[in-house]
Amino acid sequence: MANGNFSRVTEFILTGVSEHPDLQIPLFFVFLVIYGLTVTGNLSIITLTSVDSRLQTPMYFFLRHLAIVNLGNSTVIAPKMLVNFLVKKHTTSFYECAAQLGGFLVFIVAEIFMLAVMAYDRYVAICNPLLYMAVVSRRVCFLLVSLTYLYSFSTAIVVSCCVFSMAYCSCNVINHFYCDTVPLISLSCSDTSLPETVVFISASTNLMFSITVVVASYFNIILSILRIRSSEGRKRAFSTCTSHMTAVSVFYGTLLFMYLQPRNNHSLDIDKMASVFYTLVIPMLNPMIYSLRNKDVKAALRKFLTN
Repeated sequence: MANGNFSRVTEFILTGVSEHPDLQIPLFFVFLVIYGLTVTGNLSIITLTSVDSRLQTPMYFFLRHLAIVNLGNSTVIAPKMLVNFLVKKHTTSFYECAAQLGGFLVFIVAEIFMLAVMAYDRYVAICNPLLYMAVVSRRVCFLLVSLTYLYSFSTAIVVSCCVFSMAYCSCNVINHFYCDTVPLISLSCSDTSLPETVVFISASTNLMFSITVVVASYFNIILSILRIRSSEGRKRAFSTCTSHMTAVSVFYGTLLFMYLQPRNNHSLDIDKMASVFYTLVIPMLNPMIYSLRNKDVKAALRKFLTN
């Protein structure tokens, strides 16, 4: 019976950011600008950190991969979202929905751990500067990034398979602007205990491990900065991690706001607004955060534009 019910749903309908017809065109242009800035900003970071000789340190290596992840995350979501603003029927096929969920999970999990890796990089740079190039060697950089991508792919496969192994009956309207785990699980007409458990364990483990690494790294960074005697030295040391601290605060703040809502007040509409922020707005902001306060990136950009 489950298999019969499962075969009935061949496509899903996405409600989108807003169901008000008058807002579709204005929202299309708003998110088109956001996506355009995201693509331009992240491609600029990827290009500059690849071609400029001054940006070949571990910090910029990790920044390049954060830009790749941000660009990938937005590209999985934004094009389909923009098309849906212009058409009346917001449908997505069963397999297209599965592919979008898998892609989203790959990039969001990769971003969570990439930010943790970047925090560890700043910890070594400030707390053990003499050993920095030995500890965070080229081989270690490739290993950390490879493990991040491997783990994110593994997580995406496991969670996606759990979600799409459920039976979906007559209801196929997803109250979201992309295929996400929570609204998909709420549509199922079969037992959802296993997928809910897998999603909860995965999300909580990933978030807590990453936050622990970030908090521990910055706790030691602050202690090291406070031990620096000169105010100029403290300012210089602190300036090397302010961009990352800003990006981490915005990203984790959004995720914690969404996941720590009381269950009785939990709203999918609030989830949608938070999702807009961490899937589309943050990938647009990160290149600005890392370039506007970074002299090396600004100098590399000027050099690139004048050549």
